[in-house]
Amino acid sequence: MHSVFRRSLCSALLPRHLQKSRTLYYTSPSRICGNAGRRQYSTHNPDSLKDKSAVGVFTPKAAALFILAGTGLYFYFRWEKQRLQEQKQNEMESRSVGRAQVGGPFAMTTHDGKPFTDKDLLGKWSLIYFGFTNCPDICPEELDKMSAAVTELDKTFGPIVQPIFISVDPARDTLPQMARYVTDFHPRLIGLAGDYATTKATCKAYRVYFSTPPGTKPGDDYLVDHSIFFYFMGPDGKFVDAFGKSNTETDVIERVKREIEQWRAEKGRLI
Repeated sequence: MHSVFRRSLCSALLPRHLQKSRTLYYTSPSRICGNAGRRQYSTHNPDSLKDKSAVGVFTPKAAALFILAGTGLYFYFRWEKQRLQEQKQNEMESRSVGRAQVGGPFAMTTHDGKPFTDKDLLGKWSLIYFGFTNCPDICPEELDKMSAAVTELDKTFGPIVQPIFISVDPARDTLPQMARYVTDFHPRLIGLAGDYATTKATCKAYRVYFSTPPGTKPGDDYLVDHSIFFYFMGPDGKFVDAFGKSNTETDVIERVKREIEQWRAEKGRLI
C-alpha cells in the first residue's frame, strides 16, 4: 500500500502533459521523486573548460621544444649561408690560382695610328691572336674562327668581346699593311704593331714564341715561326683561357659564354 501511495504521490507531482505518458509514469517518477526536494548542482567548472580549450596542446614542454627548434633552425641557416659564401670564395680563388700568369704591361700602336696599352684591355673581354699578315694559311684560319665566334657572342651579349690581332713581324707589318689586313676579318678587329723590342716584350708577357730568320729586311719573303694560340682575357685584364688550332668555333663560343655568365653571377654585370 505504501508503494502504491508513493507512486501515486510521485505521479501527482508530474506536470499534466507528462502524466499521460505511460513510459514516464512507470520510469520517470521514481527518479524524479527520489531526487525530490534536493537541489542539484553541476560538477563542471566553465572556467576550467575555457582554460583547457585555450591552452590546447601548447604545454610548457611543447613551448620549450618550439623554442629549441626555432633556435636550431636559425643557427643552421646562418651556418649554411656562411658555408655557401666560403664555398663561393674558394671556387673563385681556385679559379684564379689555377690560371697561368699570362699577360702584363705593354705599349703598341693600333692599325689606325693610336696608342694602345694593356690598360685599354680593361672593361672588356678580349680575344688576342698573335700572328703576321704574310702568313699563308694558319693565321687567316685562326682569325676567321675568332671573328666568327665574336660575331655570335655579339648577338647574345652585345659588343663586349674585343678581338685583337698583334703582329709578330715588325719588319714587314707596317701600320698601312695592318690596316688593310684587318678589314678582311671582324669589323671591330684591332691590329697592333710595334718595333722589334716592343714586339718581343709583349710576346714575352703573353708567353708567345716567335722567331724570324736573322738579317731579314722588309722586302724579304720569309715565314715567321710562332705560337698558334689566341688568348681569352677578362675585363680585369687577367688571363682566362687559351684556344689552339684544335679548338672549334663552338668551343670558343661556349667557353666564353660560360665565363661571362659566371662573371655576371658573381658580380651582377657582364663586364
